[in-house]
Amino acid sequence: MVSLLRNQKARNVLLQVLYVGSLAALVLAGVMIARRNLAEQGITSGFDFLYKSTGWDVNFSLLPATANDPYWWFFLIGIINTLFLGSVGLILATVVGTIVGLARTSSNELARLLGRTYVDIFRNIPLILQVFFWYAIITHLPTPRAAHEAWGMLLTSRGLYVPAPNVGGVAMALAILTVIAAVVLPVWLGRTSRLSQPIGKRLAIQLAGMAAALACAVLVLLVARLPDAPLLDFPALQGLNLKGGLRIPPEFSALAIAIAIYGGSYIAEIVRGGFKAIGKGQVEAALSMGLSPWRVFTLVKLPLALRAMLPILANQYVWLIKATTMGIAVGFTDFFMVVALTINHSGQTLEAIGILMAGFLTINLSLAAVFNRINKAIALKGNQLRG
Repeated sequence: MVSLLRNQKARNVLLQVLYVGSLAALVLAGVMIARRNLAEQGITSGFDFLYKSTGWDVNFSLLPATANDPYWWFFLIGIINTLFLGSVGLILATVVGTIVGLARTSSNELARLLGRTYVDIFRNIPLILQVFFWYAIITHLPTPRAAHEAWGMLLTSRGLYVPAPNVGGVAMALAILTVIAAVVLPVWLGRTSRLSQPIGKRLAIQLAGMAAALACAVLVLLVARLPDAPLLDFPALQGLNLKGGLRIPPEFSALAIAIAIYGGSYIAEIVRGGFKAIGKGQVEAALSMGLSPWRVFTLVKLPLALRAMLPILANQYVWLIKATTMGIAVGFTDFFMVVALTINHSGQTLEAIGILMAGFLTINLSLAAVFNRINKAIALKGNQLRG
């Protein structure tokens, strides 16, 4: 035994075993104490509550929901709502951040001043205050009878009503996927090495791929249209309320706008840093070859900037996904709010928090894995000189 303890490798293994064993003992003790306290309060532990009826309803759901649905179905609704809000917020924040970031790197002094002013203002105001600000503005819009109308859309204090296709939920989801494919497909066609055409001469193929995907989306909507109904259902005033179309509630709108503006201020700085990281010699070399400013931007500056931006951008996206939990402040039924309601109604605190942690871990780790894969795919191969 003494000779075994004198072995450095054996001592290291023993210390690791003792460390892991101590952590496991602490966790086990905490679980036992929690179960005993719950038992004294008459609260049973376990996940059987997931199959019980909730008894409450939600104000926003992309899936059909009633008060008789079980808890597990409401957890699924909360996750989908969080993913939907996060996707819309990330897209809008990326658009805003890209525009402001390009303005900050512009040669125009006024554009740089406006971009810097935007970043300095919205980056230094807490997100929850911005959520309350936009929610207050939206809820103080005119009533349905005095709604603002434009291009078939109605803007009221009860939300934004937009025309919606008269199709089922499955067909609508399929159409949305094809529209997303219309955006992703041209990018993939422009970067893949499986095509024989040079990368800079694939515009016709990219446009054809986009047109084909959009045509599939239109075909799905035409085929799946509800019988004896027009293709689009327009909102209209009926009595004291609005009927028809798709209603975007104020809670969702306020959160999407706040995440877009707040997240866009951070993404703008990431975009600015990415373009500032490009060496002047590379740009001058491209210009000396006779390339137009637009081709220099698309073929030289943008790819190099993306490689510099992507790792930091992935961290920002993960943070913005977690920022969707601000929805509980204005009553949006996201994953966090569903968990909070579950704790209040069922008393299963530890189980609900465990599901919440597992859900956000899965979402954020999946998002990080996707960005790591993209980062690896666009990384320059071989040795690179940095300076």
